[in-house]
Amino acid sequence: PGPMQFIPNFVNRKHGREKVEYPHDLLEPILNYTYGIMVYQEQIMQTAQIIAGYSLGGADLLRRAMGKKDKEKMAKERVKFVKGAKEINEIPEGKANDIFDIMEKFAEYGFNRSHSAAYSVVAYQTAYLKANYPAEYMASVLTHNMSNIEKVSFFMDECKRQNIPVLGPDVNESGMYFDVNKEGKIRFGLGAIKGTGEAAVESILMERDLNGPYTDIFSFAERVNLRTVNKKTFESLAYAGAFDIFQNIHRRQYFNVPDGDSGNLIEKAIKYGNAYRNEKDAAQVSMFGGESNVAIPLPKIAECECWSDIEKLKYEKDVVGFYISGHPLDQFKLELDHFCTCSVDKIFDFKGRDISIAGIVTKSLVRQGKNGKSFVIFSLEDFVDTVEMALFGEDYLTFEKYIKAGQFLYIKGKIQQRYNTDQWEFKPQVIHLLQDIRNKLCKNIQISIDVHELTHEVIDSLEHLLQENTGPCDIKVVLLDGKENYNVEMQSRKFKIEPNNILLEELKQLQGVNLKIVA
Repeated sequence: PGPMQFIPNFVNRKHGREKVEYPHDLLEPILNYTYGIMVYQEQIMQTAQIIAGYSLGGADLLRRAMGKKDKEKMAKERVKFVKGAKEINEIPEGKANDIFDIMEKFAEYGFNRSHSAAYSVVAYQTAYLKANYPAEYMASVLTHNMSNIEKVSFFMDECKRQNIPVLGPDVNESGMYFDVNKEGKIRFGLGAIKGTGEAAVESILMERDLNGPYTDIFSFAERVNLRTVNKKTFESLAYAGAFDIFQNIHRRQYFNVPDGDSGNLIEKAIKYGNAYRNEKDAAQVSMFGGESNVAIPLPKIAECECWSDIEKLKYEKDVVGFYISGHPLDQFKLELDHFCTCSVDKIFDFKGRDISIAGIVTKSLVRQGKNGKSFVIFSLEDFVDTVEMALFGEDYLTFEKYIKAGQFLYIKGKIQQRYNTDQWEFKPQVIHLLQDIRNKLCKNIQISIDVHELTHEVIDSLEHLLQENTGPCDIKVVLLDGKENYNVEMQSRKFKIEPNNILLEELKQLQGVNLKIVA
């Protein structure tokens, strides 16, 4: 809305002209330079002083009461203001109340003029940086909020919204804090990993700056100060993926203890590093003037299975506070997009209604009520937020088996008021495993194809994909012609498919093809 629309009762703009007209000329000298909007605290005080005869001290007390939203004081001030406006300026009660309402509204966020000027400069500078140097700006914001996990998560989401990649930590590229690499991507800071320690990170960076990148885990153990960079630091870096740059070693291998062995790879690397240092310190210059070579055999790296994506992400969250390389729910994005009413942060927009949500159980606590019966309180997290719920009585007995940390759930329920309160809650009524939902609810996949993009290659690729992924789900093909504004729908009798993520992703890659899931 235009600025004049905020004060329709006594300010208006006519015929697109900049001149502001007032039914009463008392407000014009106060508000004309801000287009009729009360922006500054001084304007609130001036309005009270000129319209209702307040002293400057009294006007400041009014401004404070407004800022603190003190309802009792505000009610008294309203009576005083309306009375003063009538007695001093013959302003009708209704008009005086309108003015007071606007003063009250704008005082909730108004600053004094000196602060506003300073804040406007800062706002302009930060807007300029974010618009012109988005990666550098967001790296700085992330760095300055490193100690607040919730804020870091919020700004990571903002980076995704701006399509700014945030890469995980890397011992050969990360600094102490969030930084921007040569490709313009934000690199996670080693100092943001729990358990590393500032002194340890400084030691790692100093050695890297002096002698170049680390080539493998044993090179790392040889070169860093192992009195500062201890076992806890190694473990935190491995869990967070900071050693992923070392090829042919995956994260689980750092923690795997082979049968008949006494330690894991991290412990062996530290032992090797200490032995290397001791041998190097003891090495003597030979009679020919050269240094004796330090030759200590490298520990063997035992093979083992990789962690699943979920395990890897869990450990990332343990040492960082949130997921870096993905989200456990990525594999269920289709279910959340097509079969859920809303994300968990929006559930109270559906008061009194039945809804469905999905997510991962992050916390589960079984307790015993005063009646001796058990109940469970648990938290469900999706891509956006977390909601807490509880199950009692028969619901607990029926669904308790599903409520375990790390479990993916699809929950139908109702947003209802708690008994004898004005508070609202989500009451689960039906719970399913999220991994079972696609086959249960996906009845039909609609494949829309632009006829102008339809080629023999597209037809052959489509037929091949459908043949390779047979299953229970029906297929409807819709041919679209945007130029002639018509479409033709055809139900496939030959094919039914298994709607797995790989198939759906490959279908999306076909030129001119769009998908729609029908429940």
